[in-house]
Amino acid sequence: MKKNTTNNDLTLKEKLLYSLIGIGIVGGGVFFGRKLVLKGVANREEKKSFDDGTPATLAKQIKMAFDNDGWWGTDIEKLRTTLREIPSKQVFLQVQASYKKLYNSNMITDMSDELQATEYNEMLQIIAQKPDKTGGKPTSPILSYDGWAKRLKAAFDKEYGFLPGTDEEGIKAVFNEMPTQKAFIMTGIVYNKLFASNMMTDLKGELEMWEYNDYMKIILSKPKG
Repeated sequence: MKKNTTNNDLTLKEKLLYSLIGIGIVGGGVFFGRKLVLKGVANREEKKSFDDGTPATLAKQIKMAFDNDGWWGTDIEKLRTTLREIPSKQVFLQVQASYKKLYNSNMITDMSDELQATEYNEMLQIIAQKPDKTGGKPTSPILSYDGWAKRLKAAFDKEYGFLPGTDEEGIKAVFNEMPTQKAFIMTGIVYNKLFASNMMTDLKGELEMWEYNDYMKIILSKPKG
């Protein structure tokens, strides 16, 4: 006659084994369940990225800049352009939230991992210059001068491996944003206060003469203000 095995008949080793099996089954179910939930959230957010200018679209463009079509490094120009398209700090927070839903990752953390310190500082300054809300009160001129000065310094300090370099596209982006020649002059004043250095001297030191002349044409084509 076959003996019935009850819980009391199990050895301590057998009880531990069955307990571990049960934990594994429950834990595995929780893991796969969470994975399915995250996938569902990502799929729903993905559908929002088909329209231009939505937080989901901007988040996806930022991720594409990080991935750079599989090439090494980050597409800095694409990232810079995308961040400049974000109209306000309010929308930037929405882009962060959408990025989290799409990729289950923190956008700011990924950005800091992808960029050099100077590049990261430039991107943060682009956001810092934006108004708090879309259509809201624009940032003060002083904040704009401060942001432009810091972005120019970041462009001057860029490195390529262990070699010093210059982010020419970063400089051009700042020059294109400046609305007037007066804004350029005021940025130079703020630059001097922040870094105890002459902005024009640093600019000449970073660029070839023909580059310098071309960039100054951007400023000279603007109204005096």
